[in-house]
Amino acid sequence: MKFSVKPKFTSIENASLIRKFTVLFIVMSLLPFSVIAYLYTQYSGDTINIDPSVLTALVFFTGAGALAGFWGIRKSIMKIQEVARHTKEALSKNVPELAGMETEENEVTQLAKAFNEVTKNLEQNIRRLESSKQTLQYVLSKIASGISSAHTIDAFLELIVEITVKALDGKSGVLMLLDEKKAELYIKSSTGIKEQLKGMRVKVGEEGPGWVARNKKPLLIPQLYKQKGQEDNELFVPPLLSVPLTYKDALVGVLTVSGKTAGGNFGEDELLIVSNLASQTAIAVENERLNRDAEETYLQTISALAIAVEARDTYSRGHLDRVSEYCVKTALKLGLDEPEIKDIKDAAELHDIGKIGIADAILKKPGPLTAEETAIMRNHPVIGEAIIKPVSSLSRLCDFIRHHHEWFDGTGYPDGLKGGDISIGAKILCVVDSFDAMTTDRPYRKALSLDNAKNELKKYSGIRYDPKVTEAFLSVV
Repeated sequence: MKFSVKPKFTSIENASLIRKFTVLFIVMSLLPFSVIAYLYTQYSGDTINIDPSVLTALVFFTGAGALAGFWGIRKSIMKIQEVARHTKEALSKNVPELAGMETEENEVTQLAKAFNEVTKNLEQNIRRLESSKQTLQYVLSKIASGISSAHTIDAFLELIVEITVKALDGKSGVLMLLDEKKAELYIKSSTGIKEQLKGMRVKVGEEGPGWVARNKKPLLIPQLYKQKGQEDNELFVPPLLSVPLTYKDALVGVLTVSGKTAGGNFGEDELLIVSNLASQTAIAVENERLNRDAEETYLQTISALAIAVEARDTYSRGHLDRVSEYCVKTALKLGLDEPEIKDIKDAAELHDIGKIGIADAILKKPGPLTAEETAIMRNHPVIGEAIIKPVSSLSRLCDFIRHHHEWFDGTGYPDGLKGGDISIGAKILCVVDSFDAMTTDRPYRKALSLDNAKNELKKYSGIRYDPKVTEAFLSVV
């Protein structure tokens, strides 16, 4: 077996610089050295014996080698110059400091400076990205920890504004919603502003937020200098960051942050974070509006059902109004606070809505009910609770409606609650509802006189009815 090794000669055109200079050095130095060595061999005594034609050839090859070396080195240097020029032009677009670089400096120095500036720029970008990451993490963590306690959209929006201002190290912030009819923005949530500014409105197209609302584009205004007489907590003063809240390309509102506690201006990265936050906030606001519209429609339906219940039973016309009126009087007598009195009043107006699910044959029966019919009739508080429970704004009334037939001694229905387990609202409703039923003609009996009805309440005070509630009611009836 024979192995043959063939030398492979390749062009040095695309070789590394070190290889190019090695080859060119050999070309430029080996030939002169060879000539000197040859002349040395021809040296004899005081003379050098050499043929003129040979000498001519040696001089030619030596000159050719030097010229080839010079041409190769010059070409390599020109490539370095071209790389330096292109690098400077490309990088100066993103690194302005490179534009003023001294052209008298050699190309290697220019490249070194260029890459040094690029390194500094990258380090700055990394620091900015890290800062943005920390800001985003802060925003998300605060929202995640606070959202569970934000039971209403108002609390949620207050949380969004507060967290955004803190995350951006801002001085003040406002979240404004759009009033479509007036083409104005009004402040829904705010932080860091004067109390008298909370009621202000901004026309669409005016001020920074108005411009954002009209164009549906974010706005970033740096602070170039502080105007004389300008207050730190004045609204819409640079540095200012303002972004639109849009849902399906429809404007919902505008979120604006003004001022920097530590000085400086807002950056593009902060604008991006707030823009993304605004998009999610817009969805929450729109969902709340849709839920509110649905609740209003449902509430109107419930009110219509309550009226329908009264219309079905001619003997109970005006029952809801009378019960509501006396419940309020009794609650006032007991010294309850205004929100609780309002809840009791609303519950009184809807307490019999569950009767919509009771058949007319039972509801209008002229005689006493059978045990089976009584069981069905006693289910109307449960039905009533089920009807209003889906409406979050009415959920506070569920207890009163479900338990307005619970008795003080625990023999009432549907849950057999006793004494202190029954809410004060349900106790008031029980007394007033029973009294109005006694004093109203029913299909199976005539109405009791006012005195007889009062005596019935006294008779069952402490048994069916709470003694304090009974006493308060009798004092106002």
